[in-house]
Formats: sequence, structure tokens, C-alpha cells
Amino acid sequence: MAISEPPFTIGIEEEYMIVDAATGALVENPPSGLMAECEARLEGQVSPEFMRSQIEVGTRVCANIGEAREELRRLRGCIAEVTAAHGLAPIAASTHPFADYGTQQHTDKERYAILARDLQEVARRLLISGMHVHVGIQDDDLRVDLMSQVSYFLPHLLALSTSSPFWRGRETGLKSYRIAVWDELPRTGLPEHFDSYGEYRRLLAGLVEAGVIEDGTKIWWDVRPSDRFPTLEMRITDLTTRLEDTLCIAAIYTCILRMLYRLRRNNQRWRRYPAMLIQENRWRAQRYGFDEGLVDFGLGRIVPYADLLEELIAYIEEDADALGCAKEVHHARTILARGTSAHRQVDIYRRSVDAGATEGEALAAVVQGLIADTVADV
Repeated sequence: MAISEPPFTIGIEEEYMIVDAATGALVENPPSGLMAECEARLEGQVSPEFMRSQIEVGTRVCANIGEAREELRRLRGCIAEVTAAHGLAPIAASTHPFADYGTQQHTDKERYAILARDLQEVARRLLISGMHVHVGIQDDDLRVDLMSQVSYFLPHLLALSTSSPFWRGRETGLKSYRIAVWDELPRTGLPEHFDSYGEYRRLLAGLVEAGVIEDGTKIWWDVRPSDRFPTLEMRITDLTTRLEDTLCIAAIYTCILRMLYRLRRNNQRWRRYPAMLIQENRWRAQRYGFDEGLVDFGLGRIVPYADLLEELIAYIEEDADALGCAKEVHHARTILARGTSAHRQVDIYRRSVDAGATEGEALAAVVQGLIADTVADV
């Protein structure tokens, strides 16, 4: 039976860190009324995160990338406005440049208490923020089939998003140190391959029946079938600091899924590569971002990211036109030319040190850059 074209609706979740607007220090225990004020203004679209110093927002279901832009502008703007009244500010980055996770406290909720109890020191290190993009695909089997195919492109998306080059006051040498922290958790990384949605549900049921997890929300793969919505949820990317970068990555991900759907409709599919090979590109994106290229498995060599990006844009050009997001897809060239948030953070830090700043002063300057860039497009 033919599968009707999915709606390819979009939902985006972002997790911000709350900092002191003057010093850039992470706020370990935000004012008690802050979350209540955010909830009053953004009913149903804001929630606390694992750490008290974090706050999560989520768009409504958006028919297209234009609607997603307006939603994120409103959400980022509101959080910035509410926090500013307390002398605070949000930063959209996957790690804080100099905060120490050892002084942080997790949010007082049962779910987070269980997580802290089960994961111990691994949970205490979770001072990281991410960005999740949901794309509406109502057919269960199609959702799982596309999950297996889209894995190939996940490193390409990670490379465009990197925003976590620092950890506890040190330049890590990685563009996405968040991935190193995240991979300490169980049930993370690339997804398993399944031949049907039923096969996926049987695996999930086995873990639930064994008492390992409560439900599918504890499957933390880089891309997964959402356990709450009929969506395929992409989770590999860092949280992008600039709003337009977020929209670019969401648009490319949605277009890739539509391209893969078109292949399936024509009885074709993307070639399946061993997870070990995709994992190699995942590491390269984590380590270098897009600076050192990725492996082209067909050619058997490392190819400059710029070449791979142009190839990808050509693959999804038809889909970008159909979904009305060609401008956002092409924005990837701008990211490539000016660098990601990780590039900008390292540049601010090094220039500050070269100008005579202490390491602490240079790191504080990085945070000030993040504060400005988080609301630059709002």
C-alpha cells in the first residue's frame, strides 16, 4: 500500500543556560519566581531542565520554517526579557565556557531525581544543552525506515552546529565537547537499524519489561522516533547560538527526510553504511567541526566539507523549494564562511588573551559574545 506524503511539520526544542548578565557566571540557583514568570508568559512552551541553571523552550507544531522562525524569535525574546529583569541573560550554547559542574544542583523533580540516582557521577556532569528538531512523519514504519537512512547525514548536521569548545575553563580542542559528555550516558549515539516499527517496539518493550527504562523517552539516540509525538526527532546537534543557524539546520534536516521519502516512493533508498563508518564521521565532526572534512565512503577518502555541503544542497534543492526553505538551506554557506559558534568563541578567547586579558577575563568575554549572539536575530 502506498504511503501518503508526510506533513513534514516542524517542532524545535532549545535548552538555554542562565548566566549573570554582568559577570557571565552560570547562575547555580536562579530566583524562585523566574520559572513561574516564564511559565505564565509561555504557557506550555517552557519547562525546567535537569540543571537548575537551565531552561527549555519548545515551539508549537509549525507548518513550515517561517512559522518556526516566528516561534523561536518569540521564545528567545521572552526568556531574554524575563531574565533581564533579574540581572540575568540566556545563552544558547551547549557548554558554558568556565562553569564547574561540581557546584551545580539538579532540578527538584522526580524524573530528575531518578536520573541523578541511576546515573550518579555521569548525571552530575550533564551541564550541557542541546537542540532537538522534530519532523512530523505519521506513518510508523516510514518513520523507522527514514531513521535508519538519515543516520548517514547526522555528522554533517553536527559539524554545522558546534557550540561547545570549552569545558570548565579550558579549551578542549574539540568543537563539540558536549558529545563527549553526552556519550557517557547509556542508550546514546547512533540508532540501531530496524526493519519495521514493530521490531523497534519489541526491543523497547523488552527494556521496559526488564525494568531498565520506563518508556521510550529514555532512548537517547542521535535520532529517534519520539515517544510523545508522531515525529522523527533529531538530537545530535549542539545548540546553535544564532537563531538563523538553528533554522538552517532544521530546514536541512527536514529536506533530507523529504528527499529520502522521495527515494522510497520511487522504490529506491539511500545506501546503508556500517555504523562504524558513520561513527568515524561523527567523531570528525565532534573533533574538528567542518574544518578537516568528512570521509566520503564511496570515494574512500576525506573530502572538504564545502564540497560535501554543495553535494548535499544539490540533493535536497527540490525539497527546499517544495517546503519553502531554500533561503534557510543556503544559509549553511554563510555558516561555513564565518564559522560556527565554536569558532567564534575560540576566536574571542584567543584575541582577548593576545590583547593582554587573563584567562578568566577572556572566558568572560566569550560569554558576553554568547549573550549578544543569542538574541542577535530576535
